[in-house]
Parts: sequence; structure tokens; C-alpha cells
Amino acid sequence: MSPSDDNPVESPGERITDAEHAVMEVLWDRPRQTAAEVCADVCAQRGWSLATVKTLLSRLVQKGALAAEPDGRRFLYTPLIAREAYVGGESRRLVERLFGGRAASLVAHLAETEALSEDDLDEIEALLKELRP
Repeated sequence: MSPSDDNPVESPGERITDAEHAVMEVLWDRPRQTAAEVCADVCAQRGWSLATVKTLLSRLVQKGALAAEPDGRRFLYTPLIAREAYVGGESRRLVERLFGGRAASLVAHLAETEALSEDDLDEIEALLKELRP
């Protein structure tokens, strides 16, 4: 299954680590890559080796987040989770875990800690206007 299918996987069976998420970002940007291609994008900036990337790819396949398609002596990796579905699931978990399931509490916290700029507040206001009839 690919993220473009009608029913993309919302989240893997297990949580994705920060390192695994970095690999997923590369594959969401350009699906069907080899381990070497993924490494070309992340290894230098993260200080990783090709072996590290292969380990992360293997874990993501085991978690059901990636498909591994044989291509000669290598594999092509493709996300089975759409980025939007993953972000939605992680956002819901964050709001549930830290703010008792109330998104308004998250926004209030961000506003109180001055983590929201005027532009952010304008965007939130515009979104709320769109959502209300």
C-alpha cells in the first residue's frame, strides 16, 4: 500500500523514534529510494553511517511504516503511512497526553509562553473563521 491509496495507514504498530522520523521525512519527500539514497540525504548532517540507515529502515519495515521492494541486490523503500495521517495521529497523542485532549489548552499554553507570533495568531484566527459557518 502507498500513501496515495484511498486508505493510508494512519500510524505504525509502534511509535516512530526521532531518528526513524528523519528517515521517513526523506522518503515522504521522495518515495522508492534505496538505503544509499536515503543515506545521501541524512548521513552527513546526522553523523550516521549507511549501516545506521539500514538498521532504521529495517525497523521501520518491521513496524509497518515502510514497504521494502526487492530491486536486484538492493531494496527500494516506500512509506506505507501518509505524512498527513502520521502528523495527525502524533498531534492527537500530544494533545491527549499533555493537555487532557483539549486543543484549546495547547493553543492557550503556546500563547501564554509567547511561543506564538502575531502571524501565527492571525493564521489561527483565519482558520477558526473558515471552520465556523
